[in-house]
Amino acid sequence: MNILLSNQSNTAIYEQIVSQMKDAIINGEILPEEPLPSIRALARGLQISVITTKRAYEEMEQEGLIYSVPGRGFYVCRQNTDFLREKKVQEIEKQMQKLIADCRRAGLSCADMTDMLEILYQEDGTQE
Repeated sequence: MNILLSNQSNTAIYEQIVSQMKDAIINGEILPEEPLPSIRALARGLQISVITTKRAYEEMEQEGLIYSVPGRGFYVCRQNTDFLREKKVQEIEKQMQKLIADCRRAGLSCADMTDMLEILYQEDGTQE
């Protein structure tokens, strides 16, 4: 698991951790029942406060993403990754709605937006 934090982001550090761990769970990078780094180890690795890491883990535990075993650490819950993926798709849809509004204000047609998306998607090298 590779977590990259940005001090330039408007998103709180603990939220960045939660978001990236959710993505790793959705993508199968972190498997159900897999142990997570300890709060201290993650904080040390990311060079952040243990309080920040603890808050991220508490948030994920409240959401039912992970669970703790006293004296053993935190583990990824067995869950339906389709549910997590659906939540992510909903977030993307909201972002796209804002983008569509921006495109309309700029006078772009749906065909213009589609062309732009296809070009950018191909440049990224992740076209399927």
